[in-house]
Amino acid sequence: LFDYLVESRGWKNGVGKSVATTNLINALARHHNVELHETPVGFKYIGELIKQDKIAIGGEESAGLSVRYHVPEKDGVLAGLLCCEMAARRGKSLGQQLRELFVKVGSFYPTRENFRLTPEVKGKFTEKLRLDPHSFGGRKVNEVVRKDGLKLVLDDGSWVCYRLSGTEPVVRVYSEASSEAGLQTLSATAKKWIFE
Repeated sequence: LFDYLVESRGWKNGVGKSVATTNLINALARHHNVELHETPVGFKYIGELIKQDKIAIGGEESAGLSVRYHVPEKDGVLAGLLCCEMAARRGKSLGQQLRELFVKVGSFYPTRENFRLTPEVKGKFTEKLRLDPHSFGGRKVNEVVRKDGLKLVLDDGSWVCYRLSGTEPVVRVYSEASSEAGLQTLSATAKKWIFE
């Protein structure tokens, strides 16, 4: 939708996404020369950017989305209607359009997994979250992001983000790679890192 709204309506004043949302948004922001705002997880941060008119569209990994000139809250009906409009105007399915985006800016395969932690594992893992690893799964860590949990951006553009739940003994693990095979490897490494 971000790509569509930039191209069809000229909405280029900014895009917002949570730290755990796909970097497809980052790539599209670079492609369209649009400022990117990355927030902690929670739509309230995106909503605030919309209210301040810093972004034209914002969303997060849980499929929450809103746009300027609309309410600064997640709106699934709006997202669905905009997807219908986009498919009708472009005359292409959502799958076709996603494949075209991958050709335009590269491929992105994200996933999210939850892992239940024993008190002992949670204690050790909480300590591990304070580390600044230089490598992860044999890849160099290019960037450590601490906006919300721990996000490790690797030298090939893939990334993994760990967020502890505040309400249950669970760690949420968000991962993204440029291929399905790469994602499987990264996800396995991300899980292993929790429990080793």
